[in-house]
Amino acid sequence: MTRLSGKVAIITGASSGIGRAAALLFAREGASLVLSARGRERLVAVAQDIRAQGGRAIALSGDVGEEAHHEALVAAAQAEFGGLDIAFNNAGATGPVGALPALSLVDWQAVVNVNLTSGFLAAKHQLPAMEVRGGGSIVFTSTFVGYTAGFPGLAAYAASKSGLVGLTQVLASEYGQKGIRVNALLPGATDTPMGRHVANTPEALEFVARLNVFKRIAAPEEIAEAALFLCSDAASFMTGTAMLVDGGVSINRV
Repeated sequence: MTRLSGKVAIITGASSGIGRAAALLFAREGASLVLSARGRERLVAVAQDIRAQGGRAIALSGDVGEEAHHEALVAAAQAEFGGLDIAFNNAGATGPVGALPALSLVDWQAVVNVNLTSGFLAAKHQLPAMEVRGGGSIVFTSTFVGYTAGFPGLAAYAASKSGLVGLTQVLASEYGQKGIRVNALLPGATDTPMGRHVANTPEALEFVARLNVFKRIAAPEEIAEAALFLCSDAASFMTGTAMLVDGGVSINRV
């Protein structure tokens, strides 16, 4: 039996990187998927790939910073597939990279909106839908940046992603007795478009790779496997965790 057989999942940021890898993996594991991203063309292509392989997926493009989009995602899960069991709230943005005094309030608020406010809006609508099902699993993509290590130039990214860990802990304590688990996934350097925005030269990529104990950058599929674990019943006694999948960068000093 596949690990997500009979489950219905929402995945945000599903058009590329970790979200795309998770969408393809979750579909192979039996989940019916509602996929979200801003860019409709690439998102539709992911859903089409899943259906071509015999899976079930629909694409709903939109802005995760808008509450109406999260309402629509949950409504689509219920209308198309009968309910909601899993949410991998993965969409995110680094924002401008640079010293804090050069960061505008507009840019700060935009990063917080995509990374943190979107988590609030997602959970606000996902939790009641999961209660109807008698339980579920929510996973937020956070990061080790600002949790176990500071990276210069990423203040808004670190602050907003760290906020997801606090949100995770509170929701886990509030909804555990209702059968809903809430966890945060903290990836290290991963080969994604967002990652290449920060490390955008061969020298920068080599520097980032040297920071972890494996001396390489993760493939999106490796992080997707960790997300699958947290979303599946294999993690049935895990909630409120900030799970590092960072190649050991958080403990490496050489």
